[in-house]
Amino acid sequence: MSTFRVVSLQSGSNGNCYFVESGDVRLLIDAGITASRTAERLNLLGVDTASIQGIVVSHAHSDHLCGTGVLHRKYQIPVWLSQGTYHHAAATASIAKKLGKLQEPHLFHAGETLRFGGLTIETIATPHDSPDSVCFVLDNGSVRFGIMTDLGCCFLGLGGIVETLNAMLLESNYDTKMLESGPYPEELKQRIKSNYGHLSNDESAGLIRKHGKKLRWVCLGHLSENNNTPEKTLDTHRKIVGDNLNIVIASRYQCTEIPPLSY
Repeated sequence: MSTFRVVSLQSGSNGNCYFVESGDVRLLIDAGITASRTAERLNLLGVDTASIQGIVVSHAHSDHLCGTGVLHRKYQIPVWLSQGTYHHAAATASIAKKLGKLQEPHLFHAGETLRFGGLTIETIATPHDSPDSVCFVLDNGSVRFGIMTDLGCCFLGLGGIVETLNAMLLESNYDTKMLESGPYPEELKQRIKSNYGHLSNDESAGLIRKHGKKLRWVCLGHLSENNNTPEKTLDTHRKIVGDNLNIVIASRYQCTEIPPLSY
């Protein structure tokens, strides 16, 4: 029996990084925490950072790529990112400084499928407010796993994709009442709630209830520090989805071992 393994090294606006292992393939999806913290957390899992075969970046926000350049140069890890992400990062001084120079980055267009041995990664365009932003479906021929954060909204076609998944890591960014009554400026509140921002707890739970019939488990991630809590997230999903689905909350501060998928 083989295992498809996913570990959230950290998930939230303070940094996002996910370790994926399928057969002899080891990847990072996003590298939005420092290289030293990434290596430290991989070491806790018994994983040598130098054994990572690639970093696949979803979009050009710092909390998804700030550690990418150092990991790439220090450990000679190749980097995959979309054309728009690469060019936007290069043209934005603050991001370009953190990313640094990439040697021969692998550039793709949203909609392309990437191949790593027996694992494929489908890249899916999202309306999040970063040029050429994507989310991912990982498929090893037996398991289909989605990494779906920074979606913007429940865009057309998303439900059909979720219906094909065995498990997923899905953003559940904010509690609507906490956001509305919270300290953020109105402009930022509107950005978060817009079709270019993030999914609320209710939106995430509704997506799972309507389209998640094949899901064995869900990991909810990218929770806001100021506009959400793990307790509110789980409570909302239990009320809408019910008690039968295994739900895990990805920590903003440490590794979260997600239930492995055996096949």
